[in-house]
Amino acid sequence: MEYFTVTQKERIIELNGTADQLNKGFPTSVERDQAFQQLERDMVQQSRENIRELLQKRLVTKSADVGSRLAGWLKGEGFTRVETPTIISKQMLAQMSISEDHKLSEQVFWLDSKKCLRPMLAPNLYVVMRELKRITNGPVKIFELGSCFRKESQGAQHMNEFTMLNCVELALVKDGEQLDELKRLAHAAMATLGVAQENYELAVEESTVYGSTIDIEINGLEVASGSYGPHFLDGQWGVFDTWVGIGFGIERLTMALEQSKTIKRYGKSIAFIDGQPLNI
Repeated sequence: MEYFTVTQKERIIELNGTADQLNKGFPTSVERDQAFQQLERDMVQQSRENIRELLQKRLVTKSADVGSRLAGWLKGEGFTRVETPTIISKQMLAQMSISEDHKLSEQVFWLDSKKCLRPMLAPNLYVVMRELKRITNGPVKIFELGSCFRKESQGAQHMNEFTMLNCVELALVKDGEQLDELKRLAHAAMATLGVAQENYELAVEESTVYGSTIDIEINGLEVASGSYGPHFLDGQWGVFDTWVGIGFGIERLTMALEQSKTIKRYGKSIAFIDGQPLNI
């Protein structure tokens, strides 16, 4: 029995092939190669049709659509969208407990000895929500959708540049009600994306920055992480009210919704667009 070669398998995977297609056996190598050529032609044609549909009908990638739908839901909930710098200071990381000997520090893209590309949205949002609370003396509901950067492992679930959507409510819920509000937001977000409750779960995890978190997992893949305060980090930011926040990994979420094997298909790329390879 003959099976697809390593090179053939790589091409099939690139073209969104299934496990059944990858593992199919053939009586001879000639039949295998003929089958591969036909399969590649069919898959290339399908990818081209999918790209035409994007360009002529949908006009927005699936990742961008996920971000837009979540942003629309949050605005409907009364959240204000903010935009903050992608370059942050070393001091801001230290205030997140990320010192030079912290595990996450090795993943930071340093621009010089004092500045880096943000590995998360939280430091800037801490500042903005604190100042808005000071100005208004009332509850604050804000969110940001933007790029973050980490020197990740470059595996199937990680990228160096990725998109986060973080939302946070400050001074809105009573102490003791934060977990219920966090769960409500998580369920509402998934409902917005059309994910049935039986198709995801909320899991308690431990974070090197936030301590205990509530994660949203789809088929075991973490697509969002939520936390709440008062929290041990809050004092360093001058925040003393209750808060609830959730961060969504947009590409990971899209990857899970599309049941894809790799996140790179749905990230910022010049090799893929909307899950389809460009070398077709």
